[in-house]
Amino acid sequence: MKFFMKCDEAVHVCDKSQYNEASFFEKLKLKMHILICVLCRGHAKRNTKLTKTIKSANIKTLRPEEKQRIKTKLQNEIKNGHNS
Repeated sequence: MKFFMKCDEAVHVCDKSQYNEASFFEKLKLKMHILICVLCRGHAKRNTKLTKTIKSANIKTLRPEEKQRIKTKLQNEIKNGHNS
């Protein structure tokens, strides 16, 4: 198995890591790559900042029932609008 990765793979693993989907070995390879590559290091820092910002945003979303109610209403409006 290759220990060093290319930048495109590093970006992909960095994104996976953001969502806790990267394996231990992928994270290790990413850390090694980031030590060497300035561009990917910058990407990783921005990704980390984005993750922290999103987690601290305390965003409120609609419940699935509310989403379905709005979707149904929109579909009915579109259907009734085409029949007029």
